Parts: sequence; C-alpha cells; structure tokens
Amino acid sequence: MQLLTIQRILGILLSLFSITMLPAMAVSFYYQDGSIRAFIDAFILLLVTGLVFWFPARHHRKELKIRDGFIVVVMFWIALGIAGALPFFLTEVPKMSFTDAVFESMSGLTTTGATVLTGLDTLPKAVLFYRQFLQWIGGMGIVVLAVAILPLLGVGGMQLYRAEMPGPMKDSKLTPRITETAKALWYIYLSLTIICATAYYFAGMSGFDAVAHSFSTVAIGGFSTHDASIGYYNSPTIEMITVVFMLLAGVNFALHFLGWRHRSIKHYWADAELRTYISILFIISLVASGYLYFTNTYSDPWSAIHHGIFQTVSIGTTTGYTTTDYSVWPGFLPVLLLMVSFVGGCAGSTAGGIKVIRVMLLFKQGYREVLRLIHPNAVFAIKVNNKALPPRVVGAVWGFFAMYVFCFSIMHLFLMATGLDIVTSFSAVTACLNNLGPGLGEVGSNFSSINAPAKWVLCVAMLLGRLEIFTLLVVLTPAFWRR
Repeated sequence: MQLLTIQRILGILLSLFSITMLPAMAVSFYYQDGSIRAFIDAFILLLVTGLVFWFPARHHRKELKIRDGFIVVVMFWIALGIAGALPFFLTEVPKMSFTDAVFESMSGLTTTGATVLTGLDTLPKAVLFYRQFLQWIGGMGIVVLAVAILPLLGVGGMQLYRAEMPGPMKDSKLTPRITETAKALWYIYLSLTIICATAYYFAGMSGFDAVAHSFSTVAIGGFSTHDASIGYYNSPTIEMITVVFMLLAGVNFALHFLGWRHRSIKHYWADAELRTYISILFIISLVASGYLYFTNTYSDPWSAIHHGIFQTVSIGTTTGYTTTDYSVWPGFLPVLLLMVSFVGGCAGSTAGGIKVIRVMLLFKQGYREVLRLIHPNAVFAIKVNNKALPPRVVGAVWGFFAMYVFCFSIMHLFLMATGLDIVTSFSAVTACLNNLGPGLGEVGSNFSSINAPAKWVLCVAMLLGRLEIFTLLVVLTPAFWRR
C-alpha cells in the first residue's frame, strides 16, 4: 500500500478543496452580508492542512493499486465532509453546532439535500451560495474533477474513477484515457449547468437564484435558497424547466456524451435503462396526478397534473425539490413517492438510489429463476440492450442489494433506538441512503429536530449512498487490510 502517495494525493485534494471558499468569499464581499470572515478562516485552515499533508510526501509518485484508490476516495470523502463543515461552524449566522455543520456539509457534498437549516430566505447570500456550490461539486464527484484537471497527480486515475463513479459497470470508459473521460463528463456537466441557469433566469428567477438552483438541479441535490423551495416562485414555467433538467441529470452521462459526439439522439431510446427510467416516472406521474385529482386534493386538473409530475420526477430522481408539502398528501401517495426514490436514476448519472439498471437486473434475474422452475434444463441469458451480461455483473447486483437491505435495516433500527418514531426513522434513512433529502414525519421539511446521534448515523447513510455501499464497506473488511 502506497501510504505516502495516498498522503500526497489527499494533501493536494484538500488544498484544491480550499479554493471552493473563494467564490463564496466573492459573493459575501459583493452583497456585504458579514460572513466573509468565516470563509477566509476556512480557506486558510484548509490550505495549510493540505500543504502539511502534501509537503513531506511531495516526491512520491508511485502508481496506485486498486486498494489505494478505495482508500483515497473513502478518506477524502470523510475529510471532505468535515472540511466542508468549517464555514458553517465558523459563521455567526446561522449559528450551528459541529454536528449540524457536518450534517449540512455531508448532505451538500453527497447531493442528498437534507437540511438542518430554517429561515433560508434571511440567511447570508454567501452561506446560501456555498450550500448550492457544495452540491454542484459533489454532483459528478470531486475526485473525478481532480483527476480531470490535475494530470500532474501522476497516479493511476482509473483506480479512483472505478471507486467513485456510480453504477454496476464501472470499467467502461467513454474515451481511451481516464483523464479525457473525466474531462468529457465535466464539459457535459458544466454545459447543462449553464443552459439550466440561463433558462431559469429568462423564466423569472434573479441571477443569483438562477445560478444557485442550476447548481443543485443538475447535481440532483435539492438545496434551495428559499424555505418553500421551487414552490416559492409559484411559476409553472420554472417548475417545468426544473422537471426537464432533473430528467436530463438523471440520465447516464455516457448517453449525453454519445449524443454530443455523434450529434444524434437515436441512441437514447435504444438504451433499455433509459426506457425503463422514463416509463417508471411516467406511470407514477399518472398515478399521482390522477389520485390528487380524484381525491379532490386539487380540484383543478392542471394543478393536479403539474404537482403530480413535478413531485414524482423530483422524488424519483432523488432531487428533493418541492412545490408543496407532499408528506401531507392523502392515502398512499407519500409512501409511493418515497418508494420510487429507491429506484433512483440511471447508472452514470448524478442521481441517487439503487439505480434503474440494478432494479432491471434484479427483476430479470427473478424472472429467470421462475423460467428455470418451468424449464429446469434450459439456459437463459440475462440481456441488456441485446447483450448478454456476464454472471459476475449479475452476482454483484445481488450482492449490492443484500448489503443495501442490511445497512438500511441496521440504521433504521438504530434511529428507532434513539427515540425516533417508525415513520420518521424509516423515511430519514430512506432519504439519506438514497441521497434524496426530504422525508416524512419529523423530517418532512427539515432534519433540525432530530437528535445528534441520529444525525451522525444519517451522515454515514449519505456517504454509503454516495459511494454506493461497497466502496465504503470494502475498506472496513479485514481481508482488505491483509497483504
């Protein structure tokens, strides 16, 4: 294990992360909101800490092994959650405990969108901007960004990429070199952000809000600069723009890359995962809209349709924006929407959840077992896009699902042990493990009222969801540390 090389990388990445304080400092200076000192202190502290890590190991440039890549990703995300909490902890408004600061930071970086803050409309602009910017950075992954813009790292970038990127088939690359792959992903990510911000601005948002919400929309984060979230604007146009970009961000970015490279959209509908993704959201939107109308929750058909579509796409893609408090909707709707978040978006997207491709494979594998009972001697291949998948991929999906259920159950029971009721604990773990944000019960609007031990468990849940279970758990197994 290349400990000095790992130390060097962590030092560089922490120093790089300190730069994220500069835009917030500029916002604070422009609006004169009084929070600039917190960001200056955080910038200096992170830069110095990064240099202290980097300097003794600056000459070590050995190739990373796969185990080293896992350690770098896990250690950096843990360090990142704590480092990102510094401005929240140091600022005078809002005054936050260390637990709340880490929770807010981890929620932003993992694009969960769960918050402990209230009164967002009156908070300093720099703090609001920083929350949104954290989500934008975390959306595609700070490690992928570092590999893209820092080829001077001199390390095997694929080891980091495989540990960082979501989805069951991580070995596929868009371009021959991993650095070029990371750059391609970020060019697409940046382009979507710019287009989204422009659309928001012309739809009626202020320049500040347009940029801030484009960050969290493309990142599928869900943080907003207003307590009422997207409902603050009371604008169907803004809501539909949000729906479009949430849908786009939930699509595998490899498809966006192919569309850009070939100047064609034909391959989109040829992708089985995308068809399933759109079909699920379409069916749930119909159910939600119909139920809202026929239960007279909204007497106007258009209101029922646009609220039903918006909340389905928002929760289904694990964004977490709201136009209304969906937790008080009648009957089974709140639970139905929460269940959709378990599916999440496509692999290779910024969405959370189990991922559509995994759910597809679970159903295909289950159906294959039924066919085997009928035809014991037949051979049935599991195919995606007319290509048979190797047994290793299918086995990995079942392993992921088993660990997902196990982790979910343990954290759900732990939260109940801290005194939370069953609805709150279930929805809180669901919201954090799926990187969704809003839950039900006490966490329907924010997480400020729950106890500190529960918040730390939920921080672990966010990290597990962001790194897709295995990346974090693998470094906790004794076999990982054996020679």
